[in-house]
Amino acid sequence: MVCIKNRNSSPSIIDDLKGDQSWRIFRIISEFTEGFDELSDLCDAVSIFGSARLEPEHFYYQKTVELAELLSQQGFAIISGGGPGIMEAANKGALAQGQTSIGLNIELPMEQKPNPYQSLSLNFRYFFVRKVMFVRYSMGYVCMPGGFGTLDEFFEALTLMQTHKIYPLPLVLFGGDFWNGLVDWMKCKMLEYGTISEEDLSLITITDDPRQVVDIMIAHREWKDQQRRN
Repeated sequence: MVCIKNRNSSPSIIDDLKGDQSWRIFRIISEFTEGFDELSDLCDAVSIFGSARLEPEHFYYQKTVELAELLSQQGFAIISGGGPGIMEAANKGALAQGQTSIGLNIELPMEQKPNPYQSLSLNFRYFFVRKVMFVRYSMGYVCMPGGFGTLDEFFEALTLMQTHKIYPLPLVLFGGDFWNGLVDWMKCKMLEYGTISEEDLSLITITDDPRQVVDIMIAHREWKDQQRRN
């Protein structure tokens, strides 16, 4: 273990992964095992990502509640990161409709406090284990405005689809005023430099309409059901 202090928080303990501490492998295995056991019966779940810093009066918090309610009414379970802000709004909307409301919580020195709207709450120490759970048990991603964590989940899913490591899933960026600049840069710079292909951008949808998100998820569910029948 290494004790560090940064300018934004009190001293915190960070795992020194270079150390010869094989016990950590067993903790990682236990987190995978618990996650798979608890979520094994889950189907038709949509993960909603976004900032922990947006308060209940914020426009996008309220839109997230609305979106989660609409998805829940159509039979979709909702998965969030389990914390405050947008994560809380997602769980709140699901629970209000009596739908499965899952929080995949992560241990952090700041910001991450479990919200009270989870019908199933799992706790993770390792980000990479938690990310596997999101990918494994989600049939669609919605990214509301967020920070580095939201971008991480977005680009993780985008990379896995681009490289055909996972089956296609809807990847929706909600809030054009927030996301358009990023996607415009991808179109201008990444395409210009040839680091991505035009077809890669077809994996992304930007919208400001919660009902469009619901329609996208319903269409994908119908496609998945058709694949299962075949």
